Amino acid sequence: MGDLYGKVALVTGGSRGIGEAVALRLAQDGADVALTYRDSAERAARVVEEIKSIGRRARAVRADSADPDAVRAAVAGTAAEFGRLDILVNNAGTGVIAPIEEIAAEDVDRVLHINVRAPYLACQAAVAHLAEGGRIITIGSCVAERVAFPGASLYAASKAALTGLTKALARELGPRGITVNLVHPGPTDTEMNPADAPEAEYQSGLTALGRYGRPEEIAATVAHLAGAGGRYVTGASIAVDGGLTA
Repeated sequence: MGDLYGKVALVTGGSRGIGEAVALRLAQDGADVALTYRDSAERAARVVEEIKSIGRRARAVRADSADPDAVRAAVAGTAAEFGRLDILVNNAGTGVIAPIEEIAAEDVDRVLHINVRAPYLACQAAVAHLAEGGRIITIGSCVAERVAFPGASLYAASKAALTGLTKALARELGPRGITVNLVHPGPTDTEMNPADAPEAEYQSGLTALGRYGRPEEIAATVAHLAGAGGRYVTGASIAVDGGLTA
């Protein structure tokens, strides 16, 4: 059993992609895991069953991260169901890639609500439950540091905001023994950005390694930060991007 035995984690957007890989890895390392999803109850249920097959407790909660009440309720419900909360992984996100002239005000609101407001509110709700040794880990993006293609102004702005949130909360929560960190994935093979998409060759070429990452590779860094190895890491922005920002 890994070093997360007895811990409880909440992974937002945990039914697919990076979130699914994170939820499964934390369970493999011993944690009981709650995950949120927006649309696919069937996908979420499959992840729950896989976690249970590992021998850990699991639950899925339908929660649109654009809804502040749903975000807060997911945190509170996890702590109530499992009796504690030790690890919060803010993974749910969205993006609109388009020229700035084509970005509608509604796009701005939704992207900022999901990518910035939701992590903030989840952190706010989680600190009522996190004890010493608690972990907050947020999934950002490599475009927060280097925007290598046009049309990403809104997405990049939303992900860059997470750096300030992470640093400020690390300073604020450090005296309580809670660490706060940010993981920046590069191009990663998921349904939203598959490695066989038309633009994948271009994205792969931006990396030093010349390939897409796998969700499991992002999850490995999250697991390190959540476990004993992450005890002295806080306020950090860690690139897991194949050298895209090198």
